[in-house]
Amino acid sequence: MRKTISILFTFVLLLFFQISVSYAITSSGEIRFEGIDVSNWQGYIDYSRVRNSGIDIVYIKASQGTNFKDPFFDYNYEKAKENGLRVGFYHFLTATNVEDARQEARFFSSVIAGKTPDCKLAMDFEQFRDGITTSEINEISEVFLQTVQSLTGKEMIVYSDLSNSRDVFNRQLAERYPLWFAYYGDYETLGDVETSWQTWEGVQYTSTGIVPGINGYVDRNRFTEDILLDESSNIPQIENPPDNFNTREILYTVVRGDTLSEIAQRFGTTVQQIASVNGIQNPNLIFPGQVFRIFTNSNINGNVTNETSHVVYTVRRGNTLSGIARRFGVSVQSIVNLNQIPNPNLIFPGQKFRIPVTENSRTNL
Repeated sequence: MRKTISILFTFVLLLFFQISVSYAITSSGEIRFEGIDVSNWQGYIDYSRVRNSGIDIVYIKASQGTNFKDPFFDYNYEKAKENGLRVGFYHFLTATNVEDARQEARFFSSVIAGKTPDCKLAMDFEQFRDGITTSEINEISEVFLQTVQSLTGKEMIVYSDLSNSRDVFNRQLAERYPLWFAYYGDYETLGDVETSWQTWEGVQYTSTGIVPGINGYVDRNRFTEDILLDESSNIPQIENPPDNFNTREILYTVVRGDTLSEIAQRFGTTVQQIASVNGIQNPNLIFPGQVFRIFTNSNINGNVTNETSHVVYTVRRGNTLSGIARRFGVSVQSIVNLNQIPNPNLIFPGQKFRIPVTENSRTNL
């Protein structure tokens, strides 16, 4: 009887270990490609200089949610292709249920329709609604990935950091879709890191990369050959409501009495999108004079600058942020918000800041 109990106990332990174990993770093969990932935040990029710097692959943000097309998507795609760079596309997923996931999948597929990616299409799902379970997150992810793959005929990949790849995304998802891993450490020691995946096909190893042709920081990546699609062909046309396109960027200056929800409603966007783009920590705490970047498909109303939106100013020796603000007739806070400057008292010659100004202010550059 004791022997039977001992055998049964050992079996239960082995079963538990098999279910709960995470894999140590390594690259799927030899690292072949240097890469970057970009969005509207990088602004206009000189892709000939990017190519000459040794970059091979550019992952381009295409869309977010169900109605936000990155306003630099077409420009980034066309210029990267013109300069012989391989391209991939990613979607920032915000779904809170499977129906949202299907709608976002259709929107993403419609945005990239007609384009020719060289790399697997990527799902970036990293911000989760409070109270959502890991089971629901995995179900939403599965529906999004399956739907995009069905609509486009292209293979998918999951972008994830260490925490989510270990504690959120499950082994079933990892067995179906490869990993693009965000790990800002020594990626050569990743064999000691445990996740639901055994291998990664790409590693994003820093968010503060410097690449000629790009103003400011950019994410840097390295990829194995497995990141490439088996065949290169156009994404088929996907029917989608036309008002989800032609996203525009504007600058909005907060006035007394404004709330973020009212601003979002006015411009046909969401509080979450405005907060994400502008790095707003507390959506309930905004101040008159703040300047927010807003992406919208709607007709523009309200206290908005003209079509120029902003100019880029390069910091010179002896500059202070308050002095720059006075030169352009704007507040220090507006420059801080627009550029997400962590310490307004610490700026350096050579830094480039977006300044919320009108066309007449260009003479001050």
